[in-house]
Amino acid sequence: MILEQFRSGGCLSYLVGCERHGSAVIVDPEIALVDRYQAAAAQHGLRLHYLVDTHTHADHFSACRKLAGQLRLPVVMHRASPAPFVDIRVDDGECLIVGALRLQVLHTPGHTADSICLAVEDCVLTGDTLLIGATGRTDLPTGDAGLLYDSLFGRLLRLPPETRVYPAHNYRDQSSSTIGAERAGNPRLQVDGRDAFIALMDSLNLKAPDHLTEALRVNCSGGRSVAQLIAEAADQIAFMPIDEVYRRIAARDDASDALVVLDVRESDAYADGHIPGARHVPRGQLELRVDRVLPDPLQRIVVYCEYGKISTLATAMLRGIGFSRAIALDGGFSQWRSSGLPIESTPAEP
Repeated sequence: MILEQFRSGGCLSYLVGCERHGSAVIVDPEIALVDRYQAAAAQHGLRLHYLVDTHTHADHFSACRKLAGQLRLPVVMHRASPAPFVDIRVDDGECLIVGALRLQVLHTPGHTADSICLAVEDCVLTGDTLLIGATGRTDLPTGDAGLLYDSLFGRLLRLPPETRVYPAHNYRDQSSSTIGAERAGNPRLQVDGRDAFIALMDSLNLKAPDHLTEALRVNCSGGRSVAQLIAEAADQIAFMPIDEVYRRIAARDDASDALVVLDVRESDAYADGHIPGARHVPRGQLELRVDRVLPDPLQRIVVYCEYGKISTLATAMLRGIGFSRAIALDGGFSQWRSSGLPIESTPAEP
């Protein structure tokens, strides 16, 4: 068995493969690592068969749907998952066949109602049910401390003590543990019964995850995050460095360097200071005013905002409606300002 672990911050994901048959599955893929998963599978000579999320993540964005679209692979989750894009809904006692490997599904609700673990050979991928030195939290949507106790003490901790534990989160350097080590040393497992465990979990008072609302929206609906929208827009456009933009606007007598600079920030930001000669249309008005402000769709237009994110989206939109020479400033006005380049302060158009 091939088992490769990937880390993105505290999030862990896995490539599990059968070397003999050249087949594999990715478990809990994270959106920032999409290219790395495909590269790792190719490096090992593996063909991917499944994409699995062990539960509905609330603290990061799953890559299952994106990889499924790119690679035409089925997404696997528990039958209780709210995600509409799941292709194979599994339940306790079922398994996924990956070459000679059998990944057994253990339904382990508690962190979420749809939490599962995957037992394969002498390992168990525990998602957020059992962590190294901790457990999944139970204070987020569909969490239940009593069910987590049952899942831990009634299912996972009954596995052989030498079983390797590979969780979906870990903020330490340790990459894995064992069932025996967690039974002996995990502070949350040193309780006297179900009621004591529930009281412990209810007293944790944990900080809400960053991007909680957005992550749940994306992972439950199959929609896209703002970061995904920006990344997809960046894949569709070209950029121009700040020093090149400055060189071209400083040489306006050279027709070959003709460049229209477009500021898409709000009016007060434009009035406070902008690139010399920049035209101004706030991003929220761009579709409605673009034909009046930019009557020639063949003009070379460089778009900028404060930090480069909104201008990336705006440039992709302009290209999509026919401004084929629209490009984005590589960086934003904040970088232009910090570089000491010239700034104008004139009122924006009403």
